This record gives sequence, C-alpha cells and structure tokens, in this order.
Amino acid sequence: MTITIQQAQSSLADLIGRTARGEKVLITQDERPVAELVAVPTVTARPVFGSCRGMLTIVADDEEHLKDFKEYME
Repeated sequence: MTITIQQAQSSLADLIGRTARGEKVLITQDERPVAELVAVPTVTARPVFGSCRGMLTIVADDEEHLKDFKEYME
C-alpha cells in the first residue's frame, strides 16, 4: 500500500493495524518514497537445553510419600 504523509498522519492507528497483519505501507512525499512502515517481528524465547539442570531432584524409591495418597489410589 502506498500513501502520502498527510494520509499517514490522519490514519496512523489504521496503518499500524495493517502492518500487524503483515502488510507493508510505503509513505511518499511529493510522489517520492520517503519511509516504509512495517511490523516489528516478534521474538519468542526458546528454551535452552539444560537450563534447569540441578533445579529438580527425582527420587526413584519414594514409597514413603505415596502413603499420603493411598486413599486416592484405591
């Protein structure tokens, strides 16, 4: 989509919505391109393998704690 600076000033909220949906907006002044409005890519944090090392203890034989839940397991 190509618009003038004056059009961009009067409809900025709408233009931001369009860029959020993936559309690029080219802004012109005196029929020359001067700016392009595009969405900022979102960065999602990826888990790092081993980042929780040492934070969890697994006990293989834990019959003592299971006695507390005996009534729920029958």
